[in-house]
Amino acid sequence: MKIGAVSTATSVSQRMIRHYEKIGLIAPAARRDSGYRDYDVRDLHTLRFIGRARDLGFPIEDIRLLLALWTDRNRSSADVKALALSRLSELRQRLAVLEGMCRTLEHLAESCHGDSRPDCPILDELDTARA
Repeated sequence: MKIGAVSTATSVSQRMIRHYEKIGLIAPAARRDSGYRDYDVRDLHTLRFIGRARDLGFPIEDIRLLLALWTDRNRSSADVKALALSRLSELRQRLAVLEGMCRTLEHLAESCHGDSRPDCPILDELDTARA
């Protein structure tokens, strides 16, 4: 399969496929006589795996570890679970920060009259928050 077809089938952009090859996350595709990349079914599965891992927020280095574990039939599922739980913990921490930001913005928006007056508690907060 050419890169366009693989991109469509995996929902991974052509640019990202090339990037994954460049950083060694996937093996370089075989080349046709014409120079086009030629991907096989195994490449398709690997790119779907990577795409799903990215959708779950795994960083590249964790995906590299997950790929190694995926191909290692002697792996321990405890290793995979540890990676997943670590990522979950990081996501929960980020979520807590985002929820705090939402609460602050909601409070500020409720405090603002949103009319023709120049005074605005949102701008006042932005101006003084780091002072």
